[in-house]
Amino acid sequence: MDRRQFLASTAVLAVARPPAELTIDAAKVVGRVRPLHGVNGGPLNVGGTLDLSARFREVAPPLCRLHDAHWPNPDVVDLHVVFPDPTANPDRPESYDFARTDEYVKAVVDAGSGVVYRLGESIEHGKVKRYVHPPKDPARWAAACVGIIRHYTEGWADGLRFPIRYWEVWDEPDNRPAMWSGTDEDYFRLYSVTAKAIKARFPKLLVGGPGLGNTGTLKAGRLEPSPFFGKFLAHCRADAAPLDFLSWHCYSADPHEYPARAREVRRLLDAAGFAQAESHLNEWNHLPGNSWSGALAADGKTRKVWRQAVGGPQGAAVVAATLLLLQDAPLDMANLFTADPQEFGLFDHHGVPAASFYAMKAFRALADAGDRLAVTGDVPAGVAVGAAVNEKRSEVVILASRWAGAGDLALKVGGLPWAGPTVATASLVDDRHELDVVRTDRLGADGRLALPLPAPLVALVRLRPAG
Repeated sequence: MDRRQFLASTAVLAVARPPAELTIDAAKVVGRVRPLHGVNGGPLNVGGTLDLSARFREVAPPLCRLHDAHWPNPDVVDLHVVFPDPTANPDRPESYDFARTDEYVKAVVDAGSGVVYRLGESIEHGKVKRYVHPPKDPARWAAACVGIIRHYTEGWADGLRFPIRYWEVWDEPDNRPAMWSGTDEDYFRLYSVTAKAIKARFPKLLVGGPGLGNTGTLKAGRLEPSPFFGKFLAHCRADAAPLDFLSWHCYSADPHEYPARAREVRRLLDAAGFAQAESHLNEWNHLPGNSWSGALAADGKTRKVWRQAVGGPQGAAVVAATLLLLQDAPLDMANLFTADPQEFGLFDHHGVPAASFYAMKAFRALADAGDRLAVTGDVPAGVAVGAAVNEKRSEVVILASRWAGAGDLALKVGGLPWAGPTVATASLVDDRHELDVVRTDRLGADGRLALPLPAPLVALVRLRPAG
């Protein structure tokens, strides 16, 4: 069934013989919807001329990780920007330049999101690398990080007092030379010195890393860790380096890959003696065709098509499905890369939202409802479904995504917390709709609800008492 039929059909909420049927029990709460829709990047962009704060509030990401901010020419967050002279005295306020980063961080907080501050540098794709080198004086570099934390959490140096708990040491030191020009041991040394300095001064704050670009190879559900991953965990244990959270990255066209890796990362952390360390998937997004070939292609049209695939309907379906599938994964945080107008961004360079933005907004509706409901039955391949009821028991929210395959999905909803007739409102994200309401109707007395799901598509359904 194509989208024209979806709009024209009078059977959006009732089909005779659905190919797949799932049951939602609105009386059976199985936990909370986990707000894993964090992002990278803040709302201020393009030299401050583009303020996406209102859009941020629509998605309400719980945490914004500050990495590659204002890329490709970062002028905020990075160490070389905030602490421009690496030989300066990190105990003196005049050694820092906080002005632009203050404005950037404040915009994140004012938009209602928390902050994960990445201490380090942004990626450098150019032939000449200027900043992604091991600091010549790791102790001084670590002391500068302590100064930054003092500024943003204690108000030091005319600073701010924000409850920023997470402080990440560098990003993707295994991605060379774009993110690190040194050796494994150079990074391990920097991590130990910095993590110990931060925990000595701020024992209640959480420090971690390394923002692994490559966790390893999945084979039949088992992760063979990359050499860097294994050595990093071994180093932290041998050197008693604090590791409050392990951060790692994954880009894939298969939503099932994310929870599969999350389970294996958790297993490896536990086996290495870090059962208390959190696991953060703090970079992820749809990777068209599981290939990076279009990301930096020489041909502009190729790059444009690739970028449109990332944030278009297919990307939106993968994003929504991933957030649903991660609900049962042993994961503490996830941050989509990225919320600003980059190649992977939720917006274009003019601030126009991509389809993936509306997928994130749809998931926010599910997370806002809060109490996760049991969904039983055989979920078709290429489909993910989640449901929740709000605290007042006045609304049930259903989110469904199809990123592959085709066919209708039939839902049977029971145990609604109100008596009398129910109104069902369906909204879509696809190549024609930006979470637009396409139909409102009464739910049948048998509680059956039909969702035609041509791929790629995200459908958000709200059930409320009539009247």
